[in-house]
Amino acid sequence: MLSPQLSVIIPASNEAGYIGACLTALFASGAVDGECVVVANGCRDTTAEVARGFGGQAAAAGWALTVLDLAQGGKPNALNAGDRRARAPLRVYLDADVIVSPHLMAELIAALSPDHALYATGTARIPRARSAITRAYARFWQRLPFAQSVAPGYGLFATNAAGRARWGDFPGIISDDTFVRLQFEPDERVQVPAPYDWPMIEGFAALTKVRRRQDAGVAEIDRLYPGLLAREAKTHLSKARLLGLALADPVGFATYAAVSVAVRLKRGQGWSRGR
Repeated sequence: MLSPQLSVIIPASNEAGYIGACLTALFASGAVDGECVVVANGCRDTTAEVARGFGGQAAAAGWALTVLDLAQGGKPNALNAGDRRARAPLRVYLDADVIVSPHLMAELIAALSPDHALYATGTARIPRARSAITRAYARFWQRLPFAQSVAPGYGLFATNAAGRARWGDFPGIISDDTFVRLQFEPDERVQVPAPYDWPMIEGFAALTKVRRRQDAGVAEIDRLYPGLLAREAKTHLSKARLLGLALADPVGFATYAAVSVAVRLKRGQGWSRGR
């Protein structure tokens, strides 16, 4: 059996309500000589069963589909299991609630074709949220330096074989996406035009949980890997710029600020999806 050129690894914990739409969009990517490895980890729902139901659709689209059903939870464990099963030199790591556009996989393949180490992602879009709180938060968040930086990679990131050699197993840390992005210098990160939809979680409490997790993940990387955050290279948010953003969107600023205050009032650790 010939090896595919692209492996898409999808860690999925209790994602039965999302994995179908994710796979439908992925297999609409056309003939890219790809394989998909869904890793259902520690699920209490039918994630693995739903994913296996897409075997026919995958084959019709020219994709290979493997579904692993692990009793053990934990995203790093799922990523490592997916990597061990994957066969292609190009790797895409995709969240189970992300919806890719039809040309994204082909654009990632082209971007990662050079032999030197590269990291790539698409152009993220945040779909309109159901709750007014999340809509306001997302609107302001998208104008902050990290969201405006090149190839932030939230929800979807990819690398070629030389890039994947930058690290071994995924470590047991909170922020796997930040850890991987910072294995690459800014000029080694590529953002292709094709979009993907990355939904933001709904409601104030969920936003606070996930923001607390994000902050804890960054602090953990700074503690365990001193100096790595220097590669972030995002634009500094000056007081003048923050004031301008606040004046342009006072409701969004107030919502973002309220979540920030709530995070500081009660800090915690651990992984949290927030839905």
